[in-house]
Amino acid sequence: MSIVRKRLTPEESRDAAIDAARALLVEQGPQAVTLKAVAARIGRTHANLLHHFGSAADLQKALITHLADSITAQIGAAAKRARVGDADPREVVDLTFDAFAHGAGAMATWMILSGNHDALDPVLNAIHRLVDELAEDADSGKLIYEDTLQLVLMAMGDALLGKAMASALGLPPEAARTIATRALIASRSVLPA
Repeated sequence: MSIVRKRLTPEESRDAAIDAARALLVEQGPQAVTLKAVAARIGRTHANLLHHFGSAADLQKALITHLADSITAQIGAAAKRARVGDADPREVVDLTFDAFAHGAGAMATWMILSGNHDALDPVLNAIHRLVDELAEDADSGKLIYEDTLQLVLMAMGDALLGKAMASALGLPPEAARTIATRALIASRSVLPA
């Protein structure tokens, strides 16, 4: 019995590869996001993925771009809801921390340590676009930039060392999230004026 593969459009093939790459990132870490592993996950050939992405680095950059765009859209929506009183600022904190805890922190670290700094450009650009958009509505644009820097650095640090450090200090595992929420509330950049 032969297996019939469904012919995918180029866009469907790219989307399937990015979804598989994201799953590999979350399950096994950034080192698992290879053309061979992604191809095996979606039942395609290594050559097929080479055709769509060019290289493993290009696949990883497409994954980073996809993650950055989808995550910043969710965070932006939560920040806007918090400003009008329809959401708790903790939602903004949790979305940011979750993004870094579920792959983005490991991927960013791996890119930095492997010398592939350009691969982070999509993340930095997506965050910058979001902050520019949020700052247009804010009385003090500088405040939102500072809050974003603090929140991203705390989320990145928490993803890499947070639970171990909190445990060593006798604090609960979510201590960094609680501290980040207090700081965000105190700054008032995401709360109604």
